[in-house]
Amino acid sequence: MFAMRSRRVDAVETREQQQHIPKKPEGERAGEKELDLPRVRPLAVDFYHRDPRRVARALLGKVLVRQLGRQRMDGRIVEVEAYLGSDDAAAHAAAGLTPRNRVLFGPPGRAYVYFIYGNHYCLNISCLPEGQAGCVLFRALEPLRGLAAMARRRGMLPKALHGKARRLLTTGPGRLCEAFDITRPKDNGTDMTSPLSGLWVGDDGFRPRKIVTAGRVGITKSAEQPLRYYIAGNEFVSGPKIRSQESGARSRRAPRISR
Repeated sequence: MFAMRSRRVDAVETREQQQHIPKKPEGERAGEKELDLPRVRPLAVDFYHRDPRRVARALLGKVLVRQLGRQRMDGRIVEVEAYLGSDDAAAHAAAGLTPRNRVLFGPPGRAYVYFIYGNHYCLNISCLPEGQAGCVLFRALEPLRGLAAMARRRGMLPKALHGKARRLLTTGPGRLCEAFDITRPKDNGTDMTSPLSGLWVGDDGFRPRKIVTAGRVGITKSAEQPLRYYIAGNEFVSGPKIRSQESGARSRRAPRISR
């Protein structure tokens, strides 16, 4: 009788313990091994209250965070481009204030999302004081958290989470927007300084060892200006051509920027 009671007690305790076992994150359920990530602290609006060239360089190494309900995705910013506003022929703001680019002339730290080539979105973040247009384009991320969710949104197989195929998750502005489910109807104008917005940028203490300055790509106007910045040696930087230029670009001095 005592043995039977003991077994019943053990069974009850086992059920109670199972009820208190925390559920694994979505990525782990899909076979994804998540990194032990440090805490990410959101960047204040003052961070963006300055020249886009300064903001662009300072954004390298920071973390783009996407929160969709209980699902979170993180990616380290490894490649960006600066756009300087009315003085930059390649900038959307060069034509002046329009309904499409209104976010660029608003408060700094807001998401400016546009649709291009009829098939993908691009994410930018506004810079400079309100009334002055400038922004930084996110070109590539190194995926850190939520890789399984990124792969599903990109229509990629689970094997993309391992090896060189991981580059296809967030390398390039269109891919990173698709992986993070970023669209103009949903995210344009979002306050990217607030974690409550679901799309924000934070600092986890990482600092890149070396930053490369190069010309912007995919444009015809002002293409010669060295306004593209990326982390040297990072495998997630978009385009093999840029990576092959690193050895020469490293010795090139970055443009002088007044404070």
